[in-house]
Amino acid sequence: MTSNELAAVTDETFAAEVLGSELPVLVDFTAAWCPPCRMIAPVLAQVAAEEADRIKVVSLDVDTNPQTQAAYGVLSMPTLMVFRAGEPVKSMVGARAKAKLLRELAEVL
Repeated sequence: MTSNELAAVTDETFAAEVLGSELPVLVDFTAAWCPPCRMIAPVLAQVAAEEADRIKVVSLDVDTNPQTQAAYGVLSMPTLMVFRAGEPVKSMVGARAKAKLLRELAEVL
Protein backbone atom coordinates (compact mmCIF):
# COMPACT_ATOMS: atom_id res chain seq x y z
CA MET A 1 0.00 0.00 0.00
CA THR A 2 1.47 3.33 -1.00
CA SER A 3 0.97 6.47 1.06
CA ASN A 4 -1.79 7.50 -1.36
CA GLU A 5 -3.80 4.31 -1.02
CA LEU A 6 -6.40 3.54 1.59
CA ALA A 7 -7.22 0.14 2.96
CA ALA A 8 -9.85 -1.33 0.66
CA VAL A 9 -13.04 -2.99 1.82
CA THR A 10 -15.38 -5.15 -0.27
CA ASP A 11 -18.97 -6.33 -0.08
CA GLU A 12 -17.59 -9.38 1.75
CA THR A 13 -15.45 -7.50 4.31
CA PHE A 14 -17.65 -4.41 4.85
CA ALA A 15 -19.54 -5.73 7.88
CA ALA A 16 -16.40 -6.81 9.76
CA GLU A 17 -14.16 -3.88 8.78
CA VAL A 18 -16.69 -1.04 8.95
CA LEU A 19 -19.81 -2.01 10.90
CA GLY A 20 -17.80 -3.94 13.50
CA SER A 21 -15.10 -1.32 14.00
CA GLU A 22 -14.41 0.14 17.46
CA LEU A 23 -13.43 3.45 15.86
CA PRO A 24 -15.65 5.58 13.63
CA VAL A 25 -14.99 4.65 9.99
CA LEU A 26 -14.90 7.02 7.01
CA VAL A 27 -15.79 5.04 3.89
CA ASP A 28 -14.77 6.51 0.54
CA PHE A 29 -17.21 5.14 -2.06
CA THR A 30 -15.01 5.51 -5.14
CA ALA A 31 -14.52 4.42 -8.74
CA ALA A 32 -11.45 4.17 -10.97
CA TRP A 33 -13.13 6.25 -13.71
CA CYS A 34 -13.96 9.17 -11.37
CA PRO A 35 -11.62 12.23 -11.56
CA PRO A 36 -12.84 13.83 -8.27
CA CYS A 37 -12.17 10.47 -6.57
CA ARG A 38 -8.55 10.65 -7.69
CA MET A 39 -8.37 14.26 -6.46
CA ILE A 40 -9.53 13.44 -2.94
CA ALA A 41 -7.49 10.21 -2.56
CA PRO A 42 -4.31 11.96 -1.29
CA VAL A 43 -6.40 14.05 1.13
CA LEU A 44 -8.02 10.92 2.55
CA ALA A 45 -4.63 9.20 2.82
CA GLN A 46 -3.30 12.17 4.85
CA VAL A 47 -6.34 12.14 7.14
CA ALA A 48 -5.99 8.36 7.57
CA ALA A 49 -2.37 8.76 8.64
CA GLU A 50 -2.85 11.80 10.87
CA GLU A 51 -6.10 10.76 12.57
CA ALA A 52 -5.46 7.00 12.83
CA ASP A 53 -6.14 7.00 16.58
CA ARG A 54 -9.56 8.68 16.09
CA ILE A 55 -10.95 7.40 12.79
CA LYS A 56 -10.36 4.56 10.36
CA VAL A 57 -10.43 5.49 6.65
CA VAL A 58 -11.20 2.88 4.00
CA SER A 59 -12.21 2.87 0.35
CA LEU A 60 -14.84 0.81 -1.44
CA ASP A 61 -14.79 0.48 -5.24
CA VAL A 62 -18.44 0.76 -6.29
CA ASP A 63 -17.88 -0.99 -9.62
CA THR A 64 -16.68 -4.21 -7.98
CA ASN A 65 -18.84 -3.97 -4.82
CA PRO A 66 -22.39 -3.09 -5.96
CA GLN A 67 -24.17 -4.64 -2.95
CA THR A 68 -22.75 -2.20 -0.40
CA GLN A 69 -23.21 0.75 -2.76
CA ALA A 70 -26.88 -0.19 -3.27
CA ALA A 71 -27.47 -0.89 0.43
CA TYR A 72 -26.53 2.68 1.33
CA GLY A 73 -28.08 4.35 -1.74
CA VAL A 74 -24.79 5.77 -2.99
CA LEU A 75 -25.34 7.35 -6.40
CA SER A 76 -22.51 9.89 -6.77
CA MET A 77 -18.77 9.42 -6.52
CA PRO A 78 -16.97 10.17 -4.38
CA THR A 79 -19.40 9.76 -1.49
CA LEU A 80 -17.77 9.89 1.93
CA MET A 81 -19.83 8.20 4.61
CA VAL A 82 -18.96 8.07 8.30
CA PHE A 83 -20.11 5.03 10.26
CA ARG A 84 -20.15 4.92 14.04
CA ALA A 85 -21.26 1.83 16.01
CA GLY A 86 -22.40 0.20 12.75
CA GLU A 87 -24.64 3.08 11.68
CA PRO A 88 -24.08 5.78 9.03
CA VAL A 89 -23.95 9.12 10.88
CA LYS A 90 -22.75 11.49 8.15
CA SER A 91 -22.62 11.53 4.37
CA MET A 92 -20.72 13.97 2.14
CA VAL A 93 -20.66 13.98 -1.66
CA GLY A 94 -17.79 15.26 -3.78
CA ALA A 95 -14.13 16.08 -3.39
CA ARG A 96 -13.12 18.69 -0.81
CA ALA A 97 -10.01 20.27 0.65
CA LYS A 98 -8.43 18.66 3.70
CA ALA A 99 -9.29 21.59 6.01
CA LYS A 100 -12.96 21.44 5.02
CA LEU A 101 -13.05 17.66 5.41
CA LEU A 102 -11.51 17.86 8.91
CA ARG A 103 -14.08 20.51 9.92
CA GLU A 104 -16.90 18.28 8.68
CA LEU A 105 -15.48 15.26 10.49
CA ALA A 106 -15.01 17.15 13.78
CA GLU A 107 -18.72 16.94 14.58
CA VAL A 108 -18.78 13.13 14.37
CA LEU A 109 -15.44 12.31 16.00
